[in-house]
Amino acid sequence: MNTARARMARQRRIEAADLEQSLGFPMQEANGDQALSPALQYSKGLPHDAYGEPQDAAFRALTNAIRGRRTEDFENVPLGGYVRLADPQAAFAFDLIGPDSHQILIPPPPRFSSEEQAAEMVEMYWRALLRDVPFDEYDTNPLVAKAAAELHKLGGFRGPRAEGIVTPGTIFRGMAAGALHGPHVSQFLWRDLPWTPIRVPQRIRTGVKKEYAITEEKWLAVQNGAIVEDIEFAQTPTYIRTARDLAEYVHRDFTYQAFLGACLMLFKMSAPVDGGFPYQYSVSQSGFVTFGASDILHLVAVVANIALKATWYQKWAVHMRIRPEEYGGRVQQHVKGARVYPLHLDLLNSAALDLTRTRFNTALLPLAYPEGAPTHPSYPAGHAAIAGACVTVLKACFAESFVIPNPTVPSPDGQSLRPWTGPDLTVGHELDKLAANIAYARDFGGLHWRSDGAAGLILGEEVAINTLREMRLVSHELFNGFDLTRFDGTRVTVK
Repeated sequence: MNTARARMARQRRIEAADLEQSLGFPMQEANGDQALSPALQYSKGLPHDAYGEPQDAAFRALTNAIRGRRTEDFENVPLGGYVRLADPQAAFAFDLIGPDSHQILIPPPPRFSSEEQAAEMVEMYWRALLRDVPFDEYDTNPLVAKAAAELHKLGGFRGPRAEGIVTPGTIFRGMAAGALHGPHVSQFLWRDLPWTPIRVPQRIRTGVKKEYAITEEKWLAVQNGAIVEDIEFAQTPTYIRTARDLAEYVHRDFTYQAFLGACLMLFKMSAPVDGGFPYQYSVSQSGFVTFGASDILHLVAVVANIALKATWYQKWAVHMRIRPEEYGGRVQQHVKGARVYPLHLDLLNSAALDLTRTRFNTALLPLAYPEGAPTHPSYPAGHAAIAGACVTVLKACFAESFVIPNPTVPSPDGQSLRPWTGPDLTVGHELDKLAANIAYARDFGGLHWRSDGAAGLILGEEVAINTLREMRLVSHELFNGFDLTRFDGTRVTVK
């Protein structure tokens, strides 16, 4: 037995544990809605009454299972249909890489009755109303201008502004600098995928212009866990041009799909690696298993699932935040006078709600997917957490200042790509934009709130940074750490 190596291997694992333990285990704060009413919380998949509120016994069974953490109690939670709850026990899983899922703090979500929550629901109605407007027409579309003007007036709106104003150029975008630069959609969602030796055009099968769950009968069936109709697809695949297209991309993708694609594109375009990578200074060696392609691909994949475990803890064990489609049901019953909920006047008096009721004859939130949201709580967004983690790894591994060669945008019919003629697009900016596209794309489907995406990006970024800190414990090379730009624009060295 090689006892020296055994001692060293054990010591490295202990050092990694000590490194993560140093983060502490602070208590995560919730928003307080849990103390008020089950109707203000997530309950999709449980049996509901005629107004869409969860049956008391079923809701108690779920919350008791979460508090007690007994596997048999989860098996006894009643369901309203045949769609099962999405992995609530993952909230209590452990990891042997990176931080523990219970260590990363995020801000509590807005309360059900708050000004910020009202602004988020107004934005959700506008996202649904503008789902089929091409992004490159936002600057000239009068309804987009109306949406931007309304969101600008709302004191609770936390989206991006240009010189203090919500504009058609900033509406529905992310907060990072790169998310506001250039076209709405990242180059990494348009360029061909180099699945070497195969090249795959990123034309997607998108949905037709149809909204789902906009009758109370179908909406209630969806809340109970039924799928009452199938999505209808357009006949011709297209490059992503509209919010509906982007929503459909994140309807069918696998967890880190967009970021694996981006990583392969960066290799293909010979983007330089981060300055901290040791082998770029070697005259006799190159990186592969460590500090090379294999290592980077591994990191992109591994942080995705670590981030998801942290997300599932927040979703199930802390926040149980109501989904936008559930909230829309509360708005519908309130405006009908069938129920009274603590809805903010900014929402009830909004042009977005009024136009939704006029166009669809309902206050229910029109959905892009017939099944609506998945059966797990809303906050934070899993796609956003994966985006935050994977993009942080890519920014750590590649030079953010590298200019994307030969950028493109879709043709008006979405069937081909043509050259982009605007300012240079850098790797760092396009990765920020990719993170925002994926983090907020499911908002366009009606599934998530803006704050779900914002918190998910923060959580994923922290997961990745703390996972990258472990690199110095497993590498043999002389390694001085990674330099990267956070989503808030600050620079950080990870070592």
